[in-house]
Amino acid sequence: MKRSISLSLKAWKTDPERKPLLLRGARQVGKTYVLKEFGAAEFAHCHYVNFEEDSRLERLFEIDLNPQRILNELQLYIERKIDFEKDLLIFDEIQRCPKALTSLKYFCEKIPQLAICSAGSLLGVSLNRDSFPVGKVTFLDLHPMSFEEFLIGLEKDQLVDLLRDYGFSTPLLEIAHEKLWELWKQYLIVGGLPAAVETFRINMTNLYEAYSKVRQIQKNLLDSYLSDIAKHSGKMNALQIERLWRNVPLQLSQTLDGSANKFQFKDAVPGHRGYERLSSPIAWLEKANLIIRNSIIERAEKPLMGYAQENRFKLYFFDVGLLNAMTNISPNTILNYDFGNYKGYIVENFIAEELKSAGLKDLFCWEGRTAEIEFVVEANEKVFPVEVKSGNVTQSKSLNVFEERHHPERSFILSARNTERSGTRIYVPVYLAGYLIKKLLSAEK
Repeated sequence: MKRSISLSLKAWKTDPERKPLLLRGARQVGKTYVLKEFGAAEFAHCHYVNFEEDSRLERLFEIDLNPQRILNELQLYIERKIDFEKDLLIFDEIQRCPKALTSLKYFCEKIPQLAICSAGSLLGVSLNRDSFPVGKVTFLDLHPMSFEEFLIGLEKDQLVDLLRDYGFSTPLLEIAHEKLWELWKQYLIVGGLPAAVETFRINMTNLYEAYSKVRQIQKNLLDSYLSDIAKHSGKMNALQIERLWRNVPLQLSQTLDGSANKFQFKDAVPGHRGYERLSSPIAWLEKANLIIRNSIIERAEKPLMGYAQENRFKLYFFDVGLLNAMTNISPNTILNYDFGNYKGYIVENFIAEELKSAGLKDLFCWEGRTAEIEFVVEANEKVFPVEVKSGNVTQSKSLNVFEERHHPERSFILSARNTERSGTRIYVPVYLAGYLIKKLLSAEK
């Protein structure tokens, strides 16, 4: 399946000051597939080694970290010659071999002409800082497939072309809006993990069968993530981390007004109260890319990070399809858009994912005394409020309060409605969240 990150990979390849690349992301988001496809398309030969599959590879890095010696032995291992000028070398699951990660520094310094891509799922939790070749690698992050990538995967090329050229100045054609709305609801069920998307694509002529198979894939994936937690977090921490991860969708589903609430530490893990006791499990899940943090701020002024508090935030799941699978919301309920208070937090979770995929590193939510804006975006030296409405009703007292206090150049309301402009406010269909943020982050006005 085509992924948007391929453009970044091509830019990395042609960079005259290219460094070894490190591709980060949760398990099962498609890192290996993306790198192999990139290698096959852009290089004479692609050489792939996986440190998780064969522990013998670690021995190549035990004597020293001389890149020439390592490559000589690696060529004997793979039984192929590596052309430094034309080939791509992929180190997969590199977190399993800290010395291999450290060696990237010496590859960068001594054999810079060799293109090396590495991938790791649990880099942030498996290795200490000493292992990282600081300043000697380029980082890229791969997230679950965005709504746009989902459309590409389903071969909805006309809709994708329409959205890529869309300027948010006029409403979308109503027939396009209706089609995108239905596809978006399907995305809420399937999510963005490639295995689920591919299963849906293959079986979508029979939607009942497709959703049933997707849900089974999702259940299996959830089991695999729980297995990773048990395997990589240590016996003492595994139970806490697992309970905390399960608690995220539980807290989301208990919202009363449809909007996700501040994460509550009390009873998140039995016997543990307060942020200090839970900061380590939360950090582990963040580093494993299994949750998304949305920091709550009270002042919406740049830099937004300057007003974030370490212990005040919302938490979302990293994939909306898995979120719905874990909370057992039936596909039919989502297709009918009849999930009551659930509707708000599911939409919010989707938008959080889209904002991350669009390039926002950190997310922020603004709260006043009696007002809340779900997302506040800092882009091009400006701050923009992004209000979320899960239905067609778009009246917003909170946005009135925000605008009176901070006077933003533009405000955005994401809802079920087609695009509409009213003064400085722009109403945007919720499924366009990712496109909107890309637009704001670009130089276009």
